[in-house]
Amino acid sequence: MAQPDTATTATLVPMQTLADSIEFAKLAARAAAENKGQDILVLDLSKQTSIFDCFVIATGTSRRQLHAIAEEIDRVFKGRGEKRLSMSGYDESRWIALDYGGVVIHLFDEECRSFYDLEGLWADSSRIDLSETLRDLNARVSI
Repeated sequence: MAQPDTATTATLVPMQTLADSIEFAKLAARAAAENKGQDILVLDLSKQTSIFDCFVIATGTSRRQLHAIAEEIDRVFKGRGEKRLSMSGYDESRWIALDYGGVVIHLFDEECRSFYDLEGLWADSSRIDLSETLRDLNARVSI
């Protein structure tokens, strides 16, 4: 089995500050909105856990839409030098999780989002204001 190219990996700059994580979370939220994601939400979890800084949560209406959102977020992050650490749920497309270290993106169908209720589970976290980030997109943001 081939080893990863360490020269390429070493040139990627990981998110290092909360401000970096929030910036990337907003980029992910915008990519979700541009692909018609609904009820978009960014949670600042930096005071609740040291494992990651932010969750981005969005709902899609179909498998195809969830795939489009995941692929666009990946494209945007790669363009900024961010490497995805893992992705799960893509084949089933009911809950797709994209892990970028400081930012974890959760893309749900409506039923799974309601059932797992991550916003309720992390209710003590702060919500990041997306009004400026998504102003021109007429996106439906979770309040």
